[in-house]
Formats: sequence, C-alpha cells, structure tokens
Amino acid sequence: MTAADELFRFPCDFPIKVMGRESQSFRSLTLAIVERHAGPLAAASIAERRSRRGRFLALTYTIRAENRAQLDRIYQELSDSGIVLVAL
Repeated sequence: MTAADELFRFPCDFPIKVMGRESQSFRSLTLAIVERHAGPLAAASIAERRSRRGRFLALTYTIRAENRAQLDRIYQELSDSGIVLVAL
C-alpha cells in the first residue's frame, strides 16, 4: 500500500472532474469512458458548469470508486482521449 492509497478508504464516493471544449461529443465521450469503468451513473451524479463565454465545459462525475487501479484506468483513458483538456 502506498501513501496515496492511504488517503482513501475504498470503496468511496469519488468526484472526477473533466474539462474540455463545449460540445455534445465531449459530454458523450467522457460519460462513456467513466461508465465503462464505473458502471451506469444517475443524472444526480453528474454536474456541469460552463465557462463564462460558453466555450469550455467542466463536468464532474461522482462515482463509487472500488480501488486505486480503477481510478488510474479512468484517468488514463480520459487523458488518452484527445478531447479532455484537464482531468482532476
């Protein structure tokens, strides 16, 4: 167990924030990636916030994280997608 693993007690609710350009494809792709690893999400588990000028979108997906490896796979796939500018 690493020091980072000790910060979380799994399973736990975990927010994943992704930012990218405002588009339907951004929403669809990021949701598909998160659900592929975490299962279906209820609408209440998804929050969105547009930038002041509406060109960028921040989405927060709150998932039930089972372990650190699951989170690593989600973040890796989001980063590799080419559509996500930032994943936190």
